[in-house]
Amino acid sequence: MDESRLLERLVAQYSPSGRERGAATEFVRIARELGYSARLDGIGNGLARRGRGRPRILFLGHIDTVEGERPVRRDHGTVHGRGAVDAKGPLVAALCAGLAADGPGEIVVAAAVGEETDSHGARYLLSHLAPDFVIAGEPSGWDGVTIAYKGELQVEATFRGQRTHYSSPFPTTADVALDWVGAVRAYAARHTGASPFRSLTAKVVSLDSTGRAGAETVRAVIDLRIPPGLSARDVRRGLPTEPGPPEIADRIHVDPIEVERTNPVVLALVHGIRAGGARPTIWRKAGTSDLNLVLPAWGVPGAAYGPGDAKLDHTDHERLTAAELRRAIAVLGSAFRELQNGGPPVGV
Repeated sequence: MDESRLLERLVAQYSPSGRERGAATEFVRIARELGYSARLDGIGNGLARRGRGRPRILFLGHIDTVEGERPVRRDHGTVHGRGAVDAKGPLVAALCAGLAADGPGEIVVAAAVGEETDSHGARYLLSHLAPDFVIAGEPSGWDGVTIAYKGELQVEATFRGQRTHYSSPFPTTADVALDWVGAVRAYAARHTGASPFRSLTAKVVSLDSTGRAGAETVRAVIDLRIPPGLSARDVRRGLPTEPGPPEIADRIHVDPIEVERTNPVVLALVHGIRAGGARPTIWRKAGTSDLNLVLPAWGVPGAAYGPGDAKLDHTDHERLTAAELRRAIAVLGSAFRELQNGGPPVGV
């Protein structure tokens, strides 16, 4: 089996959020070729199944990518192209790893749509799957496991006012909006933790000003990344209401998540990495993933894992080597087998 060739086929199907059907269909085709029972579900997620019964192990990957089509090529086993790392490499690794898992229960590999936008693919799965263990398919490097993600609150604040002369002592509507942005930044600064991961941060996504006759409208989009210990609701309630006051509408509302290093999924992945001859790295990431959404809803053990350098996410330099892909397949195969047999031995 040429794993890199499978990845090249999947990456060749350009699939920015909202246009995933071609790649999801190719995922189903590859899964069937490998012997899985596979189909597209009611919202367009690709689902591949092997085995039946309990435990049910869900590998929750995503098939969508950010915008920006890139040339796809395979060079000495290294696959270059949009999605090679985030996150089609993890999907291929999971499909290949599942072939070696011959224990009891069912392995489900999901290629979810919409992860890069509103996670509507994962939201659909919440009421259609009931897993016992979840591994989110996100790049961590073959020798790393991700146990935490920050949350995200993205809001659009709208300011309305009347045009004033630039020589006037009164602020323009844009001045008011900028003062509010400064107040948001000051609010975030009051929640600085011991590390960047433990700190609340605020970034300006966009500022837009329009005018008609004497009326002015300014819209500011702000993205806040939320550390464990705060919720998106906490942060939303704490946003300043002056100056302005602005009309504030939520765009993204995701809580942070951090799992115990001793949960069965983390341990199974760590054991697989050690079996491969490496010392595992435990990651806590400033981004968000579908893991933030599904673990609290399902209440089951989980973590995130996948081959690839996360620093290449969303860049024009995504690439995944054949060696990294093969190592990740071995780690996932080991983790699947351990979870199929009830998790790590007592006391490990």
